[in-house]
Amino acid sequence: MDIIKSIEHEQMKNAIPDLKVGDTVKVHQRIKEGNRERIQVFEGIIIKKQGGGLNATFTVRRVAYGCGVEKTFLIHSPMVEKIELVRVGKARRAKLYYLRERLGKAAKTKEAIGARIEDKEIIIKGAETEEAPVAEEAVEAVETVEETVAPVEEAVETVAEEPAVEEVKEEVAEEVKEEAPVAEEPAAEEAKAEETTEEAPKAE
Repeated sequence: MDIIKSIEHEQMKNAIPDLKVGDTVKVHQRIKEGNRERIQVFEGIIIKKQGGGLNATFTVRRVAYGCGVEKTFLIHSPMVEKIELVRVGKARRAKLYYLRERLGKAAKTKEAIGARIEDKEIIIKGAETEEAPVAEEAVEAVETVEETVAPVEEAVETVAEEPAVEEVKEEVAEEVKEEAPVAEEPAAEEAKAEETTEEAPKAE
């Protein structure tokens, strides 16, 4: 991702309202007056949408005391507290500039009969934030599997070492048995020699 795009992505909101041209909305805007801050509500019809990404804007038009007023808002601006849908209107154009030349009821769009008034939102950053925990859980699962495999390998090694110890004990026992007869043979020879020496004087 480009550096400029990454910086812009950080400044964008997580979710933005699904705005359509021709709808009547209430825009709650923060206004600072000295050290105080208040919220001003601007109600009107969306006559156009333009731009994209961080620079996306929409223009709202209203008629106040016979005078037309238009305001353009940045969708991702922190000064825009929230946008409330009041009425769903029919529009077959992307720009409703023709409303500027009309007065009274003709300056409004026709209402879409049967349309539900719902504050739908377009999630921008939610998908990425949800995928990240899934990846972390997968990594943790792999680590736990590795930890469980390690004790199994250690147990197999200990079981393999036990027969080896028994074999060593058997070899030591066999060596002791072999040495025992060797030690008895010199003792038997000495006894025979003493007997021959005793018999010799008797013969004399």
